[in-house]
Order: sequence, then C-alpha cells, then structure tokens
Amino acid sequence: MAVQLGRLGSAPWRRAARAGCGELRAWPGRRGCRPPGAEHSRGLGLRAAAGGGARARGGLAAALAGLAGLAAAGLGHARRADMVARGAAAPEEEEDELGRRCRCFMAPPVTDLRELRRRPGDVRTRMELLILETQAQVCRALAQVDGGASFCVDRWERKEGGGGISCVLQDGHVFEKAGVSISVVHGTLSEEAAKQMRSRGKVLKTKDGKLPFSAMGVSSVIHPKNPHAPTIHFNYRYFEVEEADGNKQWWFGGGCDLTPTYLNQEDAVHFHRTLKEACDQHGPDLYPKFKKWCDDYFFITHRGERRGIGGIFFDDLDSPSKEEVFRFVQSCAQAVVPSYIPLVKKHCEDSFTPQEKLWQQLRRGRYVEFNLLYDRGTKFGLFTPGSRIESILMSLPLTARWEYMHSPSENSKEAEILDVLRHPRDWVP
Repeated sequence: MAVQLGRLGSAPWRRAARAGCGELRAWPGRRGCRPPGAEHSRGLGLRAAAGGGARARGGLAAALAGLAGLAAAGLGHARRADMVARGAAAPEEEEDELGRRCRCFMAPPVTDLRELRRRPGDVRTRMELLILETQAQVCRALAQVDGGASFCVDRWERKEGGGGISCVLQDGHVFEKAGVSISVVHGTLSEEAAKQMRSRGKVLKTKDGKLPFSAMGVSSVIHPKNPHAPTIHFNYRYFEVEEADGNKQWWFGGGCDLTPTYLNQEDAVHFHRTLKEACDQHGPDLYPKFKKWCDDYFFITHRGERRGIGGIFFDDLDSPSKEEVFRFVQSCAQAVVPSYIPLVKKHCEDSFTPQEKLWQQLRRGRYVEFNLLYDRGTKFGLFTPGSRIESILMSLPLTARWEYMHSPSENSKEAEILDVLRHPRDWVP
C-alpha cells in the first residue's frame, strides 16, 4: 500500500497537473509582498480581480506556524518565488511526472528536484510533496470561497539550512486572515529546542553538544470575518534527528482543531465525523485517543478552558511503522478541506450583531493567549536559530480584544460555548 512518488495525491490533482493547474494560475494580476527587512523583488502575491475585494498587502510573511511550530522553524532571508506557473516548472527535459506535479504547487519545492528524484521512496521526499500538495489544495479552496483577495506567496530560504513557502490572504471578503505555510528545514538543534524535546521523554545523545536534525511540515490558521464561521488550525509534520552514534530517531506529529465563536452542534458533528472517518481508515482506536489528546493539549490553564471544541492532536508518533504512520498523516491532511470549507460556505453570509462581533474579538484574545504561552510549536520556533518572528506569529489574528473581568450573561449563547470549552463533549460515537 505504499504511495509512490507519482501517486501522492487524488485524481483531481492529477487532472489538474495535466491541465496545468488552471485554477491556481488563473488568478489575475501580480503583486509583491515584502516582509520586514527584506528587499523587494518580483512578487508572487496576486491582486484581487478587478472590482473585487481587498488586496493582499505588502509586508506579509508567514510560515508553518509554531510547528504547529515546526512550521515556525522559520527563516532568515526571504525571497520571492517567481509564481507557480513559472518558478515551479522544470526545464523541458525534466518535465516528468514530478515536474508536472510541481506546477500545481504554490511555489517550487524547497528541496532541489534532482534530490527529490534521487530518493523517490524516502519519507522525506514523500512528506515534502504531501505538504506542498496540501498547501496548494487548501489555498485554492480558500481563494475560491473568499472571491476577493488573493494569496501573497512568499518563498524563503533559511541560512542555517532549508526554507519554506508562506502563503497569506489578508483582509478578504470572507477571511480576515488566512495563512497556509510549509517549511523544510535542517541544521543543528539548539540546546533549548533539545531540552524541550527531552521534557517530553525523548532520549537524545548529542556529540559535542550538537544534534543534527531535519524537519518539515505544513501549518495553517484561518480566521474568518463572520463570528458564526469558525476558526480552524491544522498542522502535520515530520521530524528526524541523528544522534552521536549515527542512530536516527524519527516521528510524526500534528492535528486539526476547530475554534467556533458560537456553538453550532451540526457543525461540530460534521467536523469531528470527518476527522474520525480519516482516522478510522487506520484503526478504530485512533480517533478517541487523539481526540482526548487534543482536548488536553489545547487547554488554557490560567483560564480553565479549552481553546476550541477540539479535533485531533498527536505528537512523537513513531509506530507501528514509518510507512503506516505516513499513510495515516496523509489521510488526515486530505480531510482538512472537506471538514472545514462546508462550514465557512454555510456561515460566511450569516447576519451578526455588534455584540456577536465583540464576543468573537474576546475569544480571539484567548486564542492569542494559548499560542503565545503554551503552544510547544511556537516555543520550538523561537528556540530555533534563524527563525523569523513574522513566520512564527502567522497564526495570530489581525484583531483581538481583552476586557477586564468580562463575563457573559447566564443562559446566553456566549455562556453556552464557554460551558463546552470547560467541559469537552464527545461529538460522534
């Protein structure tokens, strides 16, 4: 059941590759997005269609947020990709299946195509292609729903090793901020990052205090404007370290979770059922285990409540085998769009009151608190040499609010969601 290099993707994606990925390349216009401190070069950001919505603005840069931070293991020197249709295309003599697939990505792979061809069955190759496909699929779906702003695409390099592709849509018709980033990085693990891993039970043997590592993943946080449309976060990553004796430790991590401002039970059931179906393909015990792990992980200790209504979360997953865990991660990544996009389409035009918008801003404040204080990926990014703050903080919303001693009225819709955040529920059997 191994997924071969040329098959890592659904039939629609293969059709898109043959057609040249028209949906992605047809976005009109082109505008550069300049991250702080970077020199301007030819941009990949696409301006909105004539007469339509807000434009992607300069200065945006994001990266795989926090791994939910591996993503954030971020970069030093950003440089613009030349556009999917141009930069990702290989020379004619190299236009094989891999070259055609690369046309569908938001930018060329981080790893040189020659290296990817040299090791087609290696999990690092397959994982890089999976995260690139996931990024393109999610960006395409979000752009179609928004119908106004387009993604600013920022392809960057990390001087310590590797790089990534950060895609951000901001001030759109539907989305206030949507970031989908991938990173493929390598180098020497900092002592702080190694310490963080050891605190989770990892036994890592260093040589002269050094620990070579390679890591890659896709991470996304999407904040809609409408308070009735939920926020989503997902992250899937692969990590590998080489110990002093040459032994390599590897593991996968990731998950997907939903953060609604108001409770909609139908939405909650749809989201959890979609994730459960993805997990059940690989074992009936996975969803219950990872659902509970998600509820426990996204706990804002000082508030006594969860960040959202959960989903799945796992880390340090290294059994039963590398192949089986990869296929599980692949199934989870492919569940992102069907689990979330229908919810946004359902609610993006809902009417809302100023009070409901205010509550959304207060809940986003809680989102910020968790990401800055507890998220292990954010901490990993901050402790990784060469990381970029813009990339690490991609997950934060444009706007949030804090009010002193705010408490919702008893039996209100606001109190209803708070009760769920304090007492997690099982949404599907």
